[in-house]
Amino acid sequence: MNLEEKRLAVTRKLVGEVAAKLGADLSLELWNGEVLPLGAHARDDIRLVLRSPEAIRRLLTRPRLMTLFELYAEQEVDIVGGSPLQAAERWNHSKALATGRSFPKMKLLGFVTPFLFGRMAKAAPLPSFDGSVPMRYAKGRDDKELIQFHYDVSNEFYQLFLDPEMVYSAAYFPSPESSLEEAQQTKLDRICQKLQLKPGDRLLDIGCGWGGLVCHAARHYGVTAYGVTLAQRQLEFCRAKIEREGLGDKVKVELRDYRNIEPSGQFDAVAQIEMFEHVGLKNHDRHFIHMRELMTPDGRYLHQASVRRALFDMSKFGRETAYMGVIRRYIFPGGEMDHIGMTATNLERHGFEIHDIEPMRMHFHLTLKHWVDNLWANREKASAMVGWERTRLWLLYLSMCCISFQRGGINVFQTVATRRIHGPSILPLRRAEWFQEA
Repeated sequence: MNLEEKRLAVTRKLVGEVAAKLGADLSLELWNGEVLPLGAHARDDIRLVLRSPEAIRRLLTRPRLMTLFELYAEQEVDIVGGSPLQAAERWNHSKALATGRSFPKMKLLGFVTPFLFGRMAKAAPLPSFDGSVPMRYAKGRDDKELIQFHYDVSNEFYQLFLDPEMVYSAAYFPSPESSLEEAQQTKLDRICQKLQLKPGDRLLDIGCGWGGLVCHAARHYGVTAYGVTLAQRQLEFCRAKIEREGLGDKVKVELRDYRNIEPSGQFDAVAQIEMFEHVGLKNHDRHFIHMRELMTPDGRYLHQASVRRALFDMSKFGRETAYMGVIRRYIFPGGEMDHIGMTATNLERHGFEIHDIEPMRMHFHLTLKHWVDNLWANREKASAMVGWERTRLWLLYLSMCCISFQRGGINVFQTVATRRIHGPSILPLRRAEWFQEA
């Protein structure tokens, strides 16, 4: 038996053992064209493809999520017959994690031996963040470097999968059948209504993205809106949009770190829509102190952020998960999530009164499904803009997020708070009144 035959024989045995535990409804195609089921009743319409023995060697020597991401980006592992999300929906992720953790290390060592001989091709470096920005807030921390890696990929790239208003956060679906555009408009209205916006109010949107909220609030609620971003290309897009829509007297957007806005209590409402994940756990106190200082005495604050689940042993909460390790290297450098209990506690510690906490987990799952489907449909255009490697990294990233929200590994909440006062609440008595239903 030559080396190639040994590798194929070992791979068949390995796949057979994994398939018995995994029970997935998809198949694996080897580099010689042979197709192996990954479950007892697996179909072969969607297949994971191993393009060479190198994929097996790297998975056996570095059996981790990072390796799978890199192999897919390099096209050493491929998916045929469907998108990464469609493939990911075909297996039980809890079983997959359990299979990886329980597989005997000595048995793995036996499988890897035939793959240690012979020359293997070396892949080109992937587009990763390799800056040395500290995670803790300090005067010298260059958040602009972190932000621009994620958001300055290109405006045209994001236009391939976002809604026409370019809203890059969880939408709110009136029904599962609603379009992404309708769901994002509904979300923007709900934010404005929860903030009780009215003509003449001054709204601040920190991390304003491509200007969806500031323009919507000025156009439909008569506010004067101020947005800040650290992404140069977002700023250019916002200013062109403001001019195009004739909102120059109502909306202003600047390239500015929100922490440098003068804390003079000038804003009637402050919105933070999913930029909080960029702040870093050790910087949360500084964030909430600054939010309170920016608001008028009767100001309102809306905080929308993705969160992890709290752990029974919270001493382990700060440890980097495999998922976050991948995200920080290739997609979202500096990203960290708290848990909803931490959010609520920090708001109260820093002088806020919480009025409402609304979970939006399945809304984000549906949002991400639209984003994945849109990017998959436009993958050829995306690769022409940013390259196949980055396109495939983003497809896998969005698909993994979509599955995580569906499974409940991650959640997202909208929290409404005001500065704590001694006396009656400044918000309406009934929640229905927030949404003009009464």
